[in-house]
Amino acid sequence: MQRKGKRGQNEGSIYKRADGRWVAVVNAGYEAGKRKRKSLYGKTRREVQEKLVKAQRDRQQGLPATDDRRTVGDYFNHWLQDHKRPAVKAKTYQRYEELVRIHVKPTLGRIALSKLSPADLQHLYAGKLSGGLSARTIGHLHRLISGALKQAVLWGFLARNVADAVAPPRVTRREMQALTAEQARAFLNAAEGSPWEALFVLAVTTGMRQGEMLGLKWSDVDIDGGWLQVRRTLSQVTGTGFVEAEPKTAKSRRRVPLTSIAIAALLDHQARQAEQRLALGPAWDNQGFVFPSASGGPMDYKNLTKRVFAPLLSKAEVPTIRFHDLRHTAASLMLAQGVHPKVAQEVLGHSQVSVTLDTYSHVVPPMLTDAAHRVEAALA
Repeated sequence: MQRKGKRGQNEGSIYKRADGRWVAVVNAGYEAGKRKRKSLYGKTRREVQEKLVKAQRDRQQGLPATDDRRTVGDYFNHWLQDHKRPAVKAKTYQRYEELVRIHVKPTLGRIALSKLSPADLQHLYAGKLSGGLSARTIGHLHRLISGALKQAVLWGFLARNVADAVAPPRVTRREMQALTAEQARAFLNAAEGSPWEALFVLAVTTGMRQGEMLGLKWSDVDIDGGWLQVRRTLSQVTGTGFVEAEPKTAKSRRRVPLTSIAIAALLDHQARQAEQRLALGPAWDNQGFVFPSASGGPMDYKNLTKRVFAPLLSKAEVPTIRFHDLRHTAASLMLAQGVHPKVAQEVLGHSQVSVTLDTYSHVVPPMLTDAAHRVEAALA
């Protein structure tokens, strides 16, 4: 049985429960036309009275009434399902879910959302760094947490975003890996005659992303006109399989010019694929991909990387690089040959020319020197 205590001035309702705990009930505003009440608990009357005063002060200042029962884990589950899943690509959602499940919830999941502090986040990042997680990944984790807590403020669950007071570990900029022109020629020579020759020629001459090339369909290619259109990406999502999605950004949805060697490689590839389609007959899964699996369906990028790309690098006797570094190779070759950064930006699908210049700043100094020499020649 609950026993009422004497109500002090401006206290609200304070009483002592039968189990010995003290309770204060405060008005938490209205929802759907109905008054909401919030219960504050403490071991002593003084403790709940202080909580009540703070809640009343926050309400007067327009701050949300916090809910001590909502944990960080509960909130992130809600944020993922109701806010992020409908708003992002399946592959992106999978990454968010993994970061929350593996890194956020085990350490912070049981903490009340209203009691999460900057020190809790700093402790999380320090522990992850000492445990071997890269500063880059911790940076991704920090941006995810900060975005989630910012939404909690907008929803009225928190008065402030504690992530604003936390600095993630400094990321050491990864050194750019790209093949030289000589190495790129050796690599393409090694790929000559391979069923995937056209894909590697496109990678080196256009700088297309792996997912963009694997999502490319023949309906996107105008060989006679000498161009192709990037309209989609292909990715693999655990538990879902292959997923076609919009390109990374609005600028990524772009028209890409084809070199003569790319056109020749695509024509050979098209003829080879037609023979393969006839040989398989009804077993061919015709989804229109330019670079499909052996049966015509979507290509597993892991098989491509391990079984095709890595052996070709070894055969060409060039440095071991990631598949994505072929994109860096294409960009470096363009800029080194005097292609204007704005043109390179459009071909690569960067959102802004500043991204192109920042990413490939190592190529810019020779361009500046060349510009100075051209001005000097004009004035001589």
